[in-house]
Amino acid sequence: MAFHLLGAGKAFSPMHIPVFLAAFTTVPWVAVLVGLTVPLLSSLLTGMPPLSPPIAQGMVFELACYALVTALVYRATRRIYLSWAAGALAGRLVLGLFGAAVLPLFGFASVPLFYPLTAGVVSGLPGLAVQAVLVPPIIYAVERVSNRKATSGR
Repeated sequence: MAFHLLGAGKAFSPMHIPVFLAAFTTVPWVAVLVGLTVPLLSSLLTGMPPLSPPIAQGMVFELACYALVTALVYRATRRIYLSWAAGALAGRLVLGLFGAAVLPLFGFASVPLFYPLTAGVVSGLPGLAVQAVLVPPIIYAVERVSNRKATSGR
């Protein structure tokens, strides 16, 4: 909520962090459910992202895609940074598809498909940096604790 009050939500993408954490720590369908729910809950509780224009709705698809791709790549490779990057890229692509398909229906100029991958990534660099600094170390720590418990028989 603090990010939204300061107008820094778009730059720092605070909703993305719990979605990525869910993708690494839960089964894929639960992570997708988190991705589907977080933008709508935030919109209802804080007014951001807005429901009109359909920003929150686009983020539903974006964050669900983050969750699904990150979870699947992680389960296939066990590589944290690769999984996070693949999820982030896929989510931005889905947001671009959403914008290109849906925003013109609301009277907005057609959004170039790759806009979220270029300008969206550039404007979201602070958020990507925060995610890169927070998410992988948290997951490494969770893995260490899980491995210790598994080897100690707990």
